[in-house]
Amino acid sequence: MKILVVDDSELQRLTMEATLKKAGYEDVILSDSASDALSILSARTDIDLILMDVVMPDINGLEACRLINNYPHLKDIPIIIVTAKDDRESLEEAFQAGAIDYLVKPPDEIEMRARIRSALSLKTERDRRKAKERDLLELTQKLAGANQMLRRLSVIDPLTNTANRRYFDEVLDQEWKRARREKQNLSLLMVDIDLFKSFNDLLGHLAGDDCLKRVAQILNSCLHRPGDLVARYGGEEFGVVLPNTNFEGAREMAENMRQSVAEQLIAHPGPESEEMVTVSLGFSTVVPSLGLEPKDLVAAADKALYRAKENGRNLTQGIFLKEKE
Repeated sequence: MKILVVDDSELQRLTMEATLKKAGYEDVILSDSASDALSILSARTDIDLILMDVVMPDINGLEACRLINNYPHLKDIPIIIVTAKDDRESLEEAFQAGAIDYLVKPPDEIEMRARIRSALSLKTERDRRKAKERDLLELTQKLAGANQMLRRLSVIDPLTNTANRRYFDEVLDQEWKRARREKQNLSLLMVDIDLFKSFNDLLGHLAGDDCLKRVAQILNSCLHRPGDLVARYGGEEFGVVLPNTNFEGAREMAENMRQSVAEQLIAHPGPESEEMVTVSLGFSTVVPSLGLEPKDLVAAADKALYRAKENGRNLTQGIFLKEKE
């Protein structure tokens, strides 16, 4: 245990040091002023106890106590005031300044040992408590990180790194309620990779997986608002939720996505293809009402997607949903 003795009297410092070492405390640091003691404390973090004289020429011991207790990294160091006054008023002032105990000059050796043991026990207990708090904080942070990772794993499609179907359904439901409450447009895009089965059959599943990843990246790159969402809906189909987006905005986004995929010139060797991977998109827009549900918006976008496929693929088709169909 490291004990800092602060006293402007050299005789008193040496006497205290001798008494402490006799009691078994070998690591004693001596300081002749409060200013010097503050310098020592600013440079060291291993002081376990301070024995502070009250009457000193530069800064008195009580003011030094107040200064020490103002620093978060120092206020847990117990301070025993060494004073010539043991009247109630003087002692109350010492405790208010931050001291935990006092010794009256000249200190009795047995009393001094007892009070130092008590103060060091308090320091040990404080250190143990702080260590437990640090451990608890570290554990809490680790648990928070693990929960965040689990949450991510539960909502992310591992292949395409986009949202999965579960998260798509959650977001669509949330945005539906928001749009109904605020009487705003809500748009949904359904995106399907054209002739994906033949792509897989001709090039293999690894190439198919790469194609899905690239298309997912392209679709995501077309979004510019935090609330917009691309999700893998299933197989080679993606869903795109566009909050507060009207019919024309949805049409523009759908066409942008279609063109962006085509411009990547991902080779497709199938005889029915245009020698490159393309996508067809169906989109639907609604101002949600009590007579409609999110599944109706999905059904309308699916119907529009079917039309795009039927009309030759690599197209966009849209439906403005006004009532349940």
